[in-house]
Amino acid sequence: MEMIRRKPQQRRVKLHGNRICYLTAGEGPVILLIHGITSDSRTWERVIPGLARSHTVIAPDLPGHGCSDKPKGDYSLGAHACSLRDLLLALGYDRATMVGHSLGGGIAMQFSYQFPEMCERLVLVDSGGLGREVSPLLRAASLPGAELVLPVLAASRLLNAGARVGGLLDRVGLKLGTDLEQMARGHNTLSDGASRAAFLHTLRSVVDPAGQRIDATNRLYLAEQLPVLLLWGRHDSIIPVSHGRAAHARLPASRLEVLERSGHFPQLDEPECFLEVLLDFLEQTEPANAGAHDVAGGYGVVSAAG
Repeated sequence: MEMIRRKPQQRRVKLHGNRICYLTAGEGPVILLIHGITSDSRTWERVIPGLARSHTVIAPDLPGHGCSDKPKGDYSLGAHACSLRDLLLALGYDRATMVGHSLGGGIAMQFSYQFPEMCERLVLVDSGGLGREVSPLLRAASLPGAELVLPVLAASRLLNAGARVGGLLDRVGLKLGTDLEQMARGHNTLSDGASRAAFLHTLRSVVDPAGQRIDATNRLYLAEQLPVLLLWGRHDSIIPVSHGRAAHARLPASRLEVLERSGHFPQLDEPECFLEVLLDFLEQTEPANAGAHDVAGGYGVVSAAG
């Protein structure tokens, strides 16, 4: 029975008329795993069973991703945060530890700002939103006219070759290979118009041709009441580890862990180390219990333009 609980189960729920698919496993305090752009819940499959030994794990396909619906509408960080709030409430949960990877890190931060009473801890894995630098490929995809090029890329042999090269690099121990392989896999999901539109709306809300548009560093003080873990791959080719170090300097009470053999996907490159770090963080920290009233004072010093 315990093995059944730990094995991820694919489920779906309707939110505001749209289907949201998610993986779930385990019992106990809730951990919400938030994937990055062009990815889906499967990016967490190697670590879900370990987390499910002691926690209820929920790993959704964000709207516009995976097998969730891809409606026309808002794909901003705030809209994604609202979708995750609604998902938790629909499943009967009112609090969770938020674990966000890449774009998911930006969503997790936004969630903690919008719904502090629902956020117990904040775990940022190779997170977006903490600096300007980002992969040139993502910057190029934000250019006007990219919607005309993406169908060609998604159907071309170039990305399949990238996936093969990524696999070869992984086999010889160069973790940059996972980054290439996952980027190729992600772009292969853009073969249909709805997926491309959702991708471009999401990307352009956070990235422009010069780099990341969203900079959360001036709001990190709002997370001072939360246990925060910054977890990065040293060889990240998409978002540099320097962003994690800079965020840690701004949040001295946070914990920074750099996995030496990982790229942008440490949960895939070093799942055992990833689990060890995350489970230790969960065990060694107490969940925050901030209510909306507690954090409202902090927002009072933020200008309306911010």
